[in-house]
Amino acid sequence: MTHAIALGDLPMHSPEQPAVSDRRHYGERLRILVVDDDSDTVNTLAFILRDEGYVVHAAYTGSDALPAVRQFRPDVIIHDISVPGMSGYAVAQAIRYSFTDVRRPYMIAISGVWKEFPDRKVAEQTGFDAYLTKPCDTAALLRLVEEFRRSRASPQ
Repeated sequence: MTHAIALGDLPMHSPEQPAVSDRRHYGERLRILVVDDDSDTVNTLAFILRDEGYVVHAAYTGSDALPAVRQFRPDVIIHDISVPGMSGYAVAQAIRYSFTDVRRPYMIAISGVWKEFPDRKVAEQTGFDAYLTKPCDTAALLRLVEEFRRSRASPQ
């Protein structure tokens, strides 16, 4: 499926999805947290992911990401590296160390600033599972999410 979205065509406010942490409410649909200080990026990714059938929650700062993780309990986190509050690296590291006894979310870093090989290595070392650069290739992002969904569904 190809997505062509003009940012001006997006609704200013997406339909709210309940922020309930009860997984029974959503069934087996993946829960995805999108964190970026650019509201156009958040709105675009949320629109595309919801169109694919995922449950999406947004946060706009690194400081808002950790409480959102605790309340929303996402399966996947898509996090910009350079956001106000806490950097994406710090958030990933905090999640990596706080989810030692339960299933940790699959974490995808996105960045428009930090694009070099050393930046990717730091992302990997802090806990990110994948790294994409901006402008984000939505097909590549959807492939990563779908591969994760299939790996989770397959018998361990």
